[in-house]
Amino acid sequence: MGEVNIRNIRLFIAYDGTNYLGWQIQPKGPTIQGVLETLLTKLLGHKVRLKVAGRTDTGVHALCQVAHFLTLSHKPLEVIFKALNAMVSPDICIWKVEEVDFKFHSQRDTLKKTYVYYVYNYPVRNPLVRLYSHWVPEKLDINAMKACLPLLIGEKDFASFRKSGTDIKTTVRTIYSASLKRVTGMKHMLAFEIAGKGFMRYMVRNIVGLLIEVGKGKLGIEDVQRIIESKDRKVAPPPAPPQGLVLKKIEYPPIKVIDSYPKFKIEL
Repeated sequence: MGEVNIRNIRLFIAYDGTNYLGWQIQPKGPTIQGVLETLLTKLLGHKVRLKVAGRTDTGVHALCQVAHFLTLSHKPLEVIFKALNAMVSPDICIWKVEEVDFKFHSQRDTLKKTYVYYVYNYPVRNPLVRLYSHWVPEKLDINAMKACLPLLIGEKDFASFRKSGTDIKTTVRTIYSASLKRVTGMKHMLAFEIAGKGFMRYMVRNIVGLLIEVGKGKLGIEDVQRIIESKDRKVAPPPAPPQGLVLKKIEYPPIKVIDSYPKFKIEL
């Protein structure tokens, strides 16, 4: 018998989450995982199960989602890349395929995740950005919002920003950086960017919901400190809606990459 060669394939994925019920397979409608697993199973001739860096919720977008799967298929990476992109709908793109060390795991090996949340702050709606930002017509005090950002940095108990009703082992998370700035060339668009080791469901959206209340003048920096220290989701404002959230980047330690396609460096 010939030697069995199990390959570990890593996918870098971008998607518009508007028409999907998030990443994870759901019985009630289409998901990114469901679509990709169905197509990969058809392409490779065996059942494919994707392991992902982190699940995004309904309506949330991604520029850099990372998933991996194991396969016995000998199909070249170029074939997988081209065939998969030819089969998926235009709101999903596989922008890189790699064969990596067998030990690599998309979720366990994550060093840092970066999310961006977009807020369109203008009295009149812009229909061209409605699917990718949260419209806030009230004037926001950007400096007051920025003043709260240092309170988010470090290893803290972020229980006040968890999803209501979720049962998780710990609500302690480590945040490395947080910033708020206007988007170049779009003076009414604000981008809140946050990077950390990992995030709870709704965590970024809950933080943005809080910062918007600060920007409106309804809460001050002392209130933000109090809400964080309370570790109580009930005292924090509602989350910002999902369409403004984008998974921007996932970083890993150096690993052995056996092969990749395309060969050139890509940054979305």
